[in-house]
Amino acid sequence: MSRLLLVPALSLAIALGACAKPPAANDDADAAPTDAPATTAAATDSAATPDDNARALEAAIAGDWRTPDFVARDTYRHPRETLSFFGIAPNQTVIEITPGGGWYTEILAPYLYEHGTYVAAIVDPGKVGPDGVEYQTKARDRIRAKLGGEPGNVYGRATTVEFDPKAPVFGAPGSADAVLTFRNVHNWVDAGTAEAYFKGLFDVLKPGGVLGVADHRAKPGTDLETMKKSGYLTEELVIKLATDAGFRLDAKSEVNANPKDTADHPNGVWTLPPSNDHDAADDAKYKAIGESDRMTLRFVKP
Repeated sequence: MSRLLLVPALSLAIALGACAKPPAANDDADAAPTDAPATTAAATDSAATPDDNARALEAAIAGDWRTPDFVARDTYRHPRETLSFFGIAPNQTVIEITPGGGWYTEILAPYLYEHGTYVAAIVDPGKVGPDGVEYQTKARDRIRAKLGGEPGNVYGRATTVEFDPKAPVFGAPGSADAVLTFRNVHNWVDAGTAEAYFKGLFDVLKPGGVLGVADHRAKPGTDLETMKKSGYLTEELVIKLATDAGFRLDAKSEVNANPKDTADHPNGVWTLPPSNDHDAADDAKYKAIGESDRMTLRFVKP
């Protein structure tokens, strides 16, 4: 079946949840209030239900347009549980920060296709130093190629915004219902730009808007230099960065936890899948651990 023909089928599922309110938090959310995220400026329809949103999300996750290697990682990344915890609804404007190869793009853009807006925020290669130009150009071109298919495809209504990583602006102030960032904050901390990023995240959200963060989790008390070297961050640091920018911590979830991960590996988090930066002889050892232990945090802009 072509992607063009997939759109009507997906639209039927999404229409069921087009104006439903965001789903409630997962049962496994802990250590903070676990009510559903506050409804933002996107209007809700009292006739719709969280079950409608859930069906639309399941349709997007089950889509046969998804890259097979990406689907194989669902067991580690838990897209249904994660996006439900963040309260993402199909009528929202959602910005994803530096989506990389488009793992979540392949779910979010179709989910938001009919009634919402998906925005991929990508680094402007002209705003980085010489060492980063090639990498950021490839990242930009990769996501543009994914979103730039034939009219009517499952990504056809998604947009991009380019930003300066030293002073990020992700869109007009107060224009987004939700902003999501997956496994990015450790890069910002390492580059010394985390405060600027969180300011940009805060500015682009509507009052009541949600910031969803997932990242590799360090053990409590880990020092900053170890965090930078390993790619693992403490929850305490991420929460401080967000609250210093004006956010309120709304809830935590253990949906992306991995108790097998000690967060202490020879090449940091990149030792583990999917990077697999380790000797071939250790492949079975690290495959048995799986992907990293991750924090999953939901913040709200007051």
